[in-house]
Amino acid sequence: MAYDAKHWFWSLLNLTLVVAVLLGAVALKALYRYQGSSYPSRTINVSATGEAVAVPDIAQFSFSVVTEGESPEDVARENTLIMNAAIDFVKKQGVEDEDIKTSGYNLAPRYEYDRNRRQSFITGYTLTQTVSVKIRDFAKIGEILGALPGFGINQVSSLSFDIDDPDKLLNEAREEAFNKAREKAETMAEQNGVKIKRVVTFFESQGGYPPIPVYREAAFGMGGDFATAPAPSVEPGSQELTVNVSVTYEIR
Repeated sequence: MAYDAKHWFWSLLNLTLVVAVLLGAVALKALYRYQGSSYPSRTINVSATGEAVAVPDIAQFSFSVVTEGESPEDVARENTLIMNAAIDFVKKQGVEDEDIKTSGYNLAPRYEYDRNRRQSFITGYTLTQTVSVKIRDFAKIGEILGALPGFGINQVSSLSFDIDDPDKLLNEAREEAFNKAREKAETMAEQNGVKIKRVVTFFESQGGYPPIPVYREAAFGMGGDFATAPAPSVEPGSQELTVNVSVTYEIR
């Protein structure tokens, strides 16, 4: 009996020690995870900006036909003939169908007020149809802009330049921004006798400066004989994209 009691005592003690070791390991692991997830008490925050510049590869603008008449049918017929001819011309210049989009179609009555009868009445109709165009061959921009008035287009607006795939440019600016932030943080740490351990948090924002087109022919769109209007020379300039980053580093 004494042997059995002694045997059970040591077995229970060994089991208790094993359980205690396992519980201690679990507790240490949880503590380590908590310490790793908690926000460090010693940090520095730096900001930096990266820039990338490229020449735009897309030109976008819109053109409209505004027609007026006494009946909506006549107005629609005239407007459609003018717009179809203009679109057909644009397509013949190599602009693809997917780069031409009807962006507006508005038919509205015109009213006048009769003072004697004290009521308004319809005197006619105005139809405005607008098409947006994206041009990839910049050599065609001036030719298209200069020829559209000859087809009866009486509004051309919103000429702008852009980059078809800005992601590559943004990645370049982002890489430069984060490299600058790291260099700045390491310099600050060295000057203060500490070392950079790891990134705690980071944030970025984007910006850019779209190019402003420059027209070299002031006569375009300023009246006169549209059929013989000179083609404007348009310079796309360059576009700058910026990425601003803010990075928090843990120090030790």
